[in-house]
Amino acid sequence: MAGASLRMQNLFGRLNVTQLAAPVLILMILAMMVLPLPAFALDLLFTFNIAISVLVLLVAVNTQKTLDFSVFPTVLLVTTLLRLSLNVASTRIVMLQGHTGPDAAGKVIEAFGHFLVGGNFAVGIMVFLILTVINFVVITKGAGRVAEVSARFTLDAMPGKQMAIDADLNAGLIGEEDARKRRSDIAREAEFFGSMDGASKFVRGDAVAGIVIMLLNVVGGLVVGVVQHNMEFALAAKNYTLLTIGDGLVAQIPGLIISIAAGMVVTRVSDDRDIGQQVVGQMFKNGRAIAITAGIVGFLGLIPGMPNLVFLALASMLGWFAWKMLEKEKLIVETPVKVAPAPVVETVEATWNDVAPLDVLGLEVGYRLIPLVDKSQDGELLRRIRGIRKKFAQEVGFLVSPVHIRDNLELKPNAYRILLKGVEVGAGEAYAGQFLAINPGRVAGTLNGTTTTDPAFGLPATWVDASQRDQAQAYGYTVVDASTVVATHLNHLILTHASELLGRQEVQQLLEHLAKEMPKLVEDLVPKVLPLGTLQKVLQGLLDEGVHIRDMRTIIETVADHATRTQNADELITQVRNALGRAIVQQLFPGTGEMQVMSLDPALERLLAQAVAGGTGNTSFEPGLADTLVRETAAASERQATLGLPAVLLVPASLRLLLSRFLRRTVPQLKVLAHNEVPETRIIKVTSIIGGRT
Repeated sequence: MAGASLRMQNLFGRLNVTQLAAPVLILMILAMMVLPLPAFALDLLFTFNIAISVLVLLVAVNTQKTLDFSVFPTVLLVTTLLRLSLNVASTRIVMLQGHTGPDAAGKVIEAFGHFLVGGNFAVGIMVFLILTVINFVVITKGAGRVAEVSARFTLDAMPGKQMAIDADLNAGLIGEEDARKRRSDIAREAEFFGSMDGASKFVRGDAVAGIVIMLLNVVGGLVVGVVQHNMEFALAAKNYTLLTIGDGLVAQIPGLIISIAAGMVVTRVSDDRDIGQQVVGQMFKNGRAIAITAGIVGFLGLIPGMPNLVFLALASMLGWFAWKMLEKEKLIVETPVKVAPAPVVETVEATWNDVAPLDVLGLEVGYRLIPLVDKSQDGELLRRIRGIRKKFAQEVGFLVSPVHIRDNLELKPNAYRILLKGVEVGAGEAYAGQFLAINPGRVAGTLNGTTTTDPAFGLPATWVDASQRDQAQAYGYTVVDASTVVATHLNHLILTHASELLGRQEVQQLLEHLAKEMPKLVEDLVPKVLPLGTLQKVLQGLLDEGVHIRDMRTIIETVADHATRTQNADELITQVRNALGRAIVQQLFPGTGEMQVMSLDPALERLLAQAVAGGTGNTSFEPGLADTLVRETAAASERQATLGLPAVLLVPASLRLLLSRFLRRTVPQLKVLAHNEVPETRIIKVTSIIGGRT
């Protein structure tokens, strides 16, 4: 019990008043709809509703920028729910206690029913309907239309605004933090106007609900008063109608105030001044316009039959105000203002700090893909890239450089490109909010969408909406979201260019990491026996052929054993591959089953062996032989892929390096193994013979 009490204290300690205010208010609003309330409680709540609406109006009038009151759509919804819940609560008490008199539902409803409309229910009905029409037809409808158009124009203007931000950033006028904030403000502004467009529908619905509730209360009150309480029809009509009109007015007036606040928020232009300062500063600063207005009003006052006193008095006030404005303008013109000379901008000399280092890995995205990589929006792609780097380090054996992400407005809105040391190595398009249905080769139907190809592997694919996701999966498509498409493409390119990503800095970090466990081994090899650059070439050669370098201990030990005899990177790579043979085979053929590989025709093997034995270090093939070798190897590799097997060519050790380098560009999926790299325990099955007709 003590532990539970302590946990509850910790929970409430973490929650402050502001966190509890919103859920408590919503629960209270819902409770008012189902729980009976006394008349005094209704008075308090109706007064609170009026105070909130006035507060919202004053805040809206005093905001300087639209986003200063970005919570307004939510406030609009909450105040609408509050008014409706009060209508429900007041309707309940009017139906139950209306026969007792005009104060049955509290003093506030009685005051609105008697003093504001003079106790005349016909006048009250007309006033209520007029206020409802003003709110529904004029203010709310206009504000909703303005919000809709503003949202559309804001979205259309986003590319230009983004370009302006980038131009200021590139010119050094703003920093990264300011640019990020301005981009966020642009997105929030579009979301705000879209939310206001939707929120205005709540106010319009509230007006319609008010009319329906009024009719139901009048009819229901007559039935309850006459049938249940045996009241005279005239008395019942008077009591229940006045109560209904008071109830409607006390709800519609705050609703009208909130609608006016909404109209002011969506129709104003962002400025450093509030609305009052804008109106005074822009409408009453032109003395000539005010003077002309005074003349027109004075001329109307001279027409017989017009209320001369009122028109002439107003014309005199406007004329006096225009005279004071013109005198002030004349004084400003006659008094020259000494302008201080502009400060001389001293040109800053260029320094080495202006030379920015080139990013090893870069990702540039169009503006519609910014949400995928925006930290403030918790972009999914950022988490996937972190996962890619971690998985690559665990599987391949070293940590690649961080991926520098930036937006590029020169790209198409949905395009992206991947850079390696400033050079584009891959590009594609992705559509945020949609899914890429990839055709693996056997699907049961076609999909409606944008036809494309998978940017990572070139498979046919289609971009589809979320509504077609289940259908695509049922047809047999592989369905992934936009962030997965970009992440998969990036991961594929990182694996493909792994050797280029392993620089001397990464090799040094690898050695430092290994030295924590085996300091003597690393110290005896680099740089005493083998230069760091040669070791880098060995590791890059392994990565070029798709061999992981996780087993750095075996690699370093093997290089150390043979480095005293040779410093040739190719020979060291051959020795390291022999030592890593079991791991290489396991990487290609997991488990302990048989290895289904391709092999060379014995006659072709002898021919190639003679060419290697009698040639120099730059051995080349006769063109016809080279063409046959490439063509048959590519065809055999395709057959292996069709069977779901890796394309592996098994050759003598003397030919492995030569064939690997020769076939790597034309048949990139091919892996070339030497006989002595295969463990003795593995069973080999030859599926294809290359060069049998040579």
